[in-house]
Amino acid sequence: MVSAQDTATPTTDADRGAYAAVLIFPALVLVGGLVGFLAPGSVSGLSGWVNPLLGIVMFGMGLTLRPVDFALVARRPLPVLLGVVAQYVLMPLIAVVVVLALRLPAEIAAGVILVGCAPGGTASNVVSYLARGDVALSVAMTSISTLVAPILTPLLTLWLAGQYMPLDGASMAWSIVRIVLLPVVLGLAVRLLVPRLVERALPVLPWLSVTAISLIVAIVVSRSADRIVEAGLLVLAAVALHNGLGLGLGYLVGVVTRQPVAARRTVAIEVGMQNSGLAAGLAAQYMNPLSALPGAVFSVWHNLSGAVFALLCRRADARRADARRARR
Repeated sequence: MVSAQDTATPTTDADRGAYAAVLIFPALVLVGGLVGFLAPGSVSGLSGWVNPLLGIVMFGMGLTLRPVDFALVARRPLPVLLGVVAQYVLMPLIAVVVVLALRLPAEIAAGVILVGCAPGGTASNVVSYLARGDVALSVAMTSISTLVAPILTPLLTLWLAGQYMPLDGASMAWSIVRIVLLPVVLGLAVRLLVPRLVERALPVLPWLSVTAISLIVAIVVSRSADRIVEAGLLVLAAVALHNGLGLGLGYLVGVVTRQPVAARRTVAIEVGMQNSGLAAGLAAQYMNPLSALPGAVFSVWHNLSGAVFALLCRRADARRADARRARR
């Protein structure tokens, strides 16, 4: 996760590590998926490690946070509120539309909806930087959406996905508290208590998170390897639609509410990029092994689409700069 102050060119080892990790992230996660598919037995013994691995990812996120990252909520509450509300309104609704439009089987439908009900993804902060968005806003939105996830994610999932399979909303909420909220708070506390030690560890954190999520994807895929060939293209289509509509409608929210261009980009990224590792882990635990597949595929796809979105934003900036120079 990128600090709210890292809006300029990366100059620290932590920055460079984060940018390198997020760019290589899809390839590493894809490798994890291939391992789970081609050699499921190699990771079958790690099936009980999904939640601890998610806890490691969220603890790492907490280590990157500082109290100043939450100050934006007080200074500029409207864009933060807009982004978080859009996150938990647009993505669940888009998921339902995709499920109905593609007539997805119950197991996959529930998994797609769970991805839509998850909080924002931690890689969104780096993608926001690459897209020349508002990084401080991105950090605030990711943090707030994560902190409210123990309430909103299980409630929305139970409401929208409960018709596809029986769900235990209370147990899911407690799991999110244990594997998301508590590790994030613990990480923030450690950052406050031993800041110098944490600063030294920051360059390693992105790689630790990527490794953990790659293992989660491998475990998730190994549980449904026999059905991936049958359902893989359908899941990919659902994920691509879900993510693409999230990016587009998120940007539209920024336009309609007259946010600056940088904030529009950030809202689009925050809405379109989900904590799909969390969704995959929860689906594997509370749904069906096949229900975890959308989260695993989303983990790869949204980083690729985020990189493309960032590239398009940079090209738009270059065209505007060329037009200004031509008018002089």
